[in-house]
Amino acid sequence: MNALITGASKGIGRAIAEQFAAEDYNLVLSARNLSDLERLGSELKEKYPHICVYTVVADCGKIEDVKHLADVTNAHFPVLDVLVNNVGVYVAENLLDEADDTLSRQMNINVYAAHYLCKYFGRKMRERQSGHIFNMCSVAGVKPLVNWGSYCVTKFALMGLTKVLREELMEHHVKVTAVLPGSTLTNSWEGYGVDWEKDRFVAPEDVASAMINALKMTIGANVDEITIRPVKGEIVEV
Repeated sequence: MNALITGASKGIGRAIAEQFAAEDYNLVLSARNLSDLERLGSELKEKYPHICVYTVVADCGKIEDVKHLADVTNAHFPVLDVLVNNVGVYVAENLLDEADDTLSRQMNINVYAAHYLCKYFGRKMRERQSGHIFNMCSVAGVKPLVNWGSYCVTKFALMGLTKVLREELMEHHVKVTAVLPGSTLTNSWEGYGVDWEKDRFVAPEDVASAMINALKMTIGANVDEITIRPVKGEIVEV
């Protein structure tokens, strides 16, 4: 089985990569930071020498990088079983006071990259009549949150993309799942002065294990949405 994971070098993406590797998936891992990406690739190859692990440096805010990532992945894996659109960026700002380019910067990474990869690999999955696409949405994509501004806008858009894709691909036996984590313990919270008590967050490993469970469903079952929130609710004081 073969999978592409974007935003794979840290946080949720890294946890997904580790658990997919443990399940014997061959991987293409993408991120912007070369050293972090190569370190992860080396660790996985050493721990799971029977799988293939390829790393591709890509800035998913640039469409040319996204297209290159798709082409390289297809060269490695002409059959891609799982696409994980995990890459994302979060800017904590009030919608009315944010910079003029805040929305466009987040749309490029949070929506347009996933849109292109969904189309590129979705067509191949449709033709093959199999495959699974995960889009890393957010609770901010179903409930507006103050001070999350354009980030909420992009996650609402990604939820819309995922729902349309689900309807288009269901008759072709291709599964599509929206993953909606709440506040998760990743480095995206650094610099915001939040309480770093681990019990106040969802663990990245929890998100990854939920996705693994969705992949293990019978052929006739599709998990439309996975929502995982901190037991005490979201951390929004940013």
